[in-house]
Amino acid sequence: MTHTVIDKQRLLARVRRIRGQVEAIERALEGEAGCEKVMHLIAGVRGATAGLMAEIVEDHVRTHLVDDAKHPGALNGDAVEQLLEVVRTYLK
Repeated sequence: MTHTVIDKQRLLARVRRIRGQVEAIERALEGEAGCEKVMHLIAGVRGATAGLMAEIVEDHVRTHLVDDAKHPGALNGDAVEQLLEVVRTYLK
């Protein structure tokens, strides 16, 4: 079973929050909100989406790439943490 199935409800809750943020952008545009407000809302969606991606990537790496039981001799723990730190930084 993959991590997306195991964490399905938590991930769907994040997606639903993102949907709410996108709907807020739509309402702001329909209500002719100022550029600053719209850009702020867009930045929030971007951050939320990047956070979701970072979580999925991290779980993927830990579950499918460096699971010692499945992949003996895979990346060591320090290398994993270094890789994930770069991914987190990139996705911010």
